[in-house]
Formats: sequence, C-alpha cells, structure tokens
Amino acid sequence: MIDYAFDEKLLNRIRANLNRFSKRKQANNGLKEAAVAITIVENQQEPSIPGIPFSEPWTGHAAMILTRRASNLRNHAGQWALPGGHMEDGESPEAAVLRELEEEVGLTLGHNRVIGRLDDYSTRSGFIIKPMVVWGDTDLELTANPDEVASIHRIPLAELLRDDAPMFQEIPESEHPVLFMPIGNSMVAAPTAAIMYQFREVALLGNDVRVAHYEQPYFAWQ
Repeated sequence: MIDYAFDEKLLNRIRANLNRFSKRKQANNGLKEAAVAITIVENQQEPSIPGIPFSEPWTGHAAMILTRRASNLRNHAGQWALPGGHMEDGESPEAAVLRELEEEVGLTLGHNRVIGRLDDYSTRSGFIIKPMVVWGDTDLELTANPDEVASIHRIPLAELLRDDAPMFQEIPESEHPVLFMPIGNSMVAAPTAAIMYQFREVALLGNDVRVAHYEQPYFAWQ
C-alpha cells in the first residue's frame, strides 16, 4: 500500500526505485530529441478537470502535472501532454525539462530536483522522448503560457493505479496495441500514457516494466 502524502518518504521511494531501474536509451537515427517532465507536486485542492469528476478528496497528497496543449499549436494541438519539448543543441534532457517547466507552466526549479529518468520512447511523429522525473514543491503557483498550454492539471498519483488502468486497443497497422491511461472520465493516449504507465510501474511500484513497444493512436502519428 502506497502512502500518497507529498513528503520525504514518497520522495525516497521514487528515487530508490528509479536508481535501481536499468534505463534504456535509443539512438536517434535521425529523429529529433525531446524531453518531458513527470513533475511531482503537492495537490493543494481537489482535482478538477472540466467534465471530469474525481470521486475522492486528494488535497495534500502527491500529484503529477499534466497539461492540455494549446489549440493553435502546429503539432498535437489540444492533446494531453507532460510539460516538455524539443531539446536545443547541446542541451541535456535535465536542462531541457527545467527550461520547459518554466516556459510552459511558470515553474522554476533547480537541477537537484531532477531525481531520475525512464526509458526513451520513439514516436510516430519523429521524436525520441526522454522522460525525466522531477520533484516539485508545496504551495506552488502554476501559470499556463497561453502560446503553448491551454490548461494545467494536478493529477493525483493514486489515479494512476486505478483498477482499469492501463487500457489497450488493437489496430491493424501494428502488432502492438495502443496504450491508454484513464484519468477521471477522460483518456490519455500514448506516448504520454505510456510514460505515465512506466512511471507508475517503475517509480511507484518498483517493477521492471518496458513500454517503448506500445503503439500510439492515429492522431499522434503526425
């Protein structure tokens, strides 16, 4: 049973599980490199996503930051996403996610807040995503950059361990299923869902689970 309080005990659990996990990196093979942040923060109010009710109060528990991408973006407009983006020349994944957190949601953190990483994940749209796990803080004010983010949501970590998660969908174009993670009454698709699922299995539960083979839905191929 996991204690979801946002405290040092949870931090040590996540850090220890990430440290023992053997991460897999991928050669870029001409793909663009991107980094995303799985950012753990304290939930200061009951989670609320329009039209997506949550059944329990999670105030004071640990949550992760999830965003809706702005509708005017050229790629993946309106989709659920983790804060992150394209890595600049010579930029490390750690530096990239800290820069993107500040640019997208107004969160400024030091390099010591990056506590681990998960496996690289190649996308149909031409990126290698490098997921970094970041420990946030309490009493945070998050502000969406309207050029990139339509809304910011704090998703309780307990929501990742629902009995109906993950979900899978077969498609004829691939031998592997598309992976989804249910959040409230909504559905997050891979690649974001695959990263969320691996974070659940590795960082929270201490399992050696790989997700790079899971497929993405058609709308994420562009």
